[in-house]
Amino acid sequence: MSGTITPFRIAAGDEQLADLKRRLLATRWPDKEPVADWSQGLPLAYAQALRDYWVDGYDWRAREARLNRFDQFKTTIDGVEIHFVHQRSPRADALPLVTSHGWPGSIAEFHKVIGPLADPAAHGGDAADAFHVVCPALPGYGFSGKPTVPGWNVERIARAWATLMQRLGYARYVAQGGDWGSMVTTAIGLQDAGPCLGIHLTMPVVAPDIGAMPDLTDAEKAALDGLKRYRAEGSAYARQQGTRPQTIGYGLADSPMGQAAWIIEKYQAWMDCDGHPENVLSRDELLDQVMLYWLPNSAASSARLYWESFAKPNRQPVEIATGVSLFPKEIFRASRRWAGQRFRNIVHWREFDRGGHFAALERPAELVDEIRATFRPLRKG
Repeated sequence: MSGTITPFRIAAGDEQLADLKRRLLATRWPDKEPVADWSQGLPLAYAQALRDYWVDGYDWRAREARLNRFDQFKTTIDGVEIHFVHQRSPRADALPLVTSHGWPGSIAEFHKVIGPLADPAAHGGDAADAFHVVCPALPGYGFSGKPTVPGWNVERIARAWATLMQRLGYARYVAQGGDWGSMVTTAIGLQDAGPCLGIHLTMPVVAPDIGAMPDLTDAEKAALDGLKRYRAEGSAYARQQGTRPQTIGYGLADSPMGQAAWIIEKYQAWMDCDGHPENVLSRDELLDQVMLYWLPNSAASSARLYWESFAKPNRQPVEIATGVSLFPKEIFRASRRWAGQRFRNIVHWREFDRGGHFAALERPAELVDEIRATFRPLRKG
């Protein structure tokens, strides 16, 4: 029935886990890389150690229970089933918040921040900062449904999220996101201003201000250098997923180690981790992210968001109240003046000296504080 919301729990079948183990044990390895770092991708020795742990040390049932500690549901919007966490605050007057992940992320990205956001008093915060937290899995990601027709770009996802918040009974809400979630959140700010009171981003997508190029700050020069390196050395995955998502899907759907390498290499590259992802996240946390692609077989369906959204990026000016938190290892760090060319009502801006692309995983306490600070003035709006 349209509009129906049904409870949901993540529950992998025993046969899925047995198949995963069989595939892992049958992995055919490439030859060892001829370099002593990650410059050619996931090193063979680390990949083999990761496989061994995945087989003998990683306890999916324990991780599954951890993922299920928050209230989860499914509902169908615009023909696609959407899986989402909906963690209501103990405070009835809490501000509703929809927060969106990107690639190669999942709803598991937010499991360190959902509790403090929903129940700040239980985590050393002010109860007045409470949120009702809604955390949906993007269409084609995790346990959300996979679109069977083209057209599911960030704008359509934003419309779906607005419908979801309305369906949950929230006439007023705020939105937050990083990576693709930043673009979805920006689209919400463009399309649903009014019900949406404000947005918070960790990766504002803006074009550098060409007019200011003769007078670049040191930070802006560093940002452009980083973008140049990303395009030259780190963006091949995006070109592949943006042009031939189906082709890459065959290999990733067939090989769990292929899926793991495709994902974990990005955590190493995009986190502020001093060269190794396990300096920031546990091996369990890394494999949780991989499992939320492997179990639902979402390699190709998640990659299609690049195909859907890269060709026609939206550059419209955004008038809604906007908060921005920038971490130094973000893929692209816009300066405030560049961001201000598009986001016309920046109400909060902060730059950090540690942290990377996956803020909710890497720097959860800082992200929680930033979300609270951005939206605190809007609560009575």
